[in-house]
Amino acid sequence: MTAMAHEPLTQADVLLEGFLALETPEGFRAELIEGEIVVTPPPDGDHEDYNSLIVEQIFMRSRTRMQFSGNKGLKLPSGGSCPRSHVIPDGTFAPAELRLFRGAESWMPCEGVALVVEVTSSRPQRDRETKRRCYARGDIPLYLLVDRESSSVTLFSDPENEDYRQVLTVPFGKSLPLPEPFGFDLETADFV
Repeated sequence: MTAMAHEPLTQADVLLEGFLALETPEGFRAELIEGEIVVTPPPDGDHEDYNSLIVEQIFMRSRTRMQFSGNKGLKLPSGGSCPRSHVIPDGTFAPAELRLFRGAESWMPCEGVALVVEVTSSRPQRDRETKRRCYARGDIPLYLLVDRESSSVTLFSDPENEDYRQVLTVPFGKSLPLPEPFGFDLETADFV
């Protein structure tokens, strides 16, 4: 019997294998974000209330019928020396006609995703900066950030390489225009 030569595993390969084998306590979620394993506890009620307000408006007002997935794992391209990121947005929207979530693996590619949503929690910088770069690298057209600390909602659009070229922020209480395929103004009066 002949031994087969194998490519040595890189540090990124070892990290990814360890991450994919990780088991978290019930309700917790683990993400691999730019080379760092992040474990997050279950969200609080206010966090889920913001998500619910967004989902309700998109389902009722979007020009394009959307499908929603809460906590869907997305595989995003690597950045620099970091391995491929495995990120779980608080919300993921895709046009219903794509049936993007049907038959998808636990960690699916991000092609076809129209919008991801994050509501800040205990580490808001991760949502403001790190995840923003991940979503831009994945060429996700729209990233909606509800920033509870600054009482604002930000829409990042027009991804290019490591970031979004357009940024629009409004304080809670003001409306935020969502471009096509949504085509309506997101009302944030209930966010106050």
